Amino acid sequence: MSSSVRPTTIALATVGALATGFLAYAFYFDHRRRTDPEFRKALKRESRRIAKAAKEEAEAQGAQQKRAIRQAVDDRQEEGFPTTVEDKESFFMSMVGQGESLCQNEAMHLEAALCFYSALKVYPQPSDLVAIYDKTCPKPVIDILAEMVAYDGSMPLSGLGGGLGSDAGGSSGAIDD
Repeated sequence: MSSSVRPTTIALATVGALATGFLAYAFYFDHRRRTDPEFRKALKRESRRIAKAAKEEAEAQGAQQKRAIRQAVDDRQEEGFPTTVEDKESFFMSMVGQGESLCQNEAMHLEAALCFYSALKVYPQPSDLVAIYDKTCPKPVIDILAEMVAYDGSMPLSGLGGGLGSDAGGSSGAIDD
């Protein structure tokens, strides 16, 4: 018989020791959580701090997205829109096609909404197009599009009932900073 220890025995002993250590720490943590009021208070403070940081991060992200939306709308308006009927028709078709293909990628929702916004600007009856967008586009794209329309303000979308102008994902009206 050999006096050497097999590698599997060493591996099993190591895994057993790690598992035992983890369980011991779990029991210690649970006991301390149940019996030490200061420890409970520290856990609650940490939890509140993390929740507050997450809330601030979400607000900053929302403000950044609103700035990006405003910038995108301003840039698109500076580029201008076609004026002749034939140019409007081809522009509309290309923007809708681009928007539909960009909708599939979550990272491209702003660009998709911008394409739909551009198509909406040249469409003769925007309220009809909004009804179609509501049925076919993902909600995040519709929310971004609603913010674009609210920021633009020059679009004749009155009387939409349940369309973009009535409720833009909880915000109705202008975009706030």
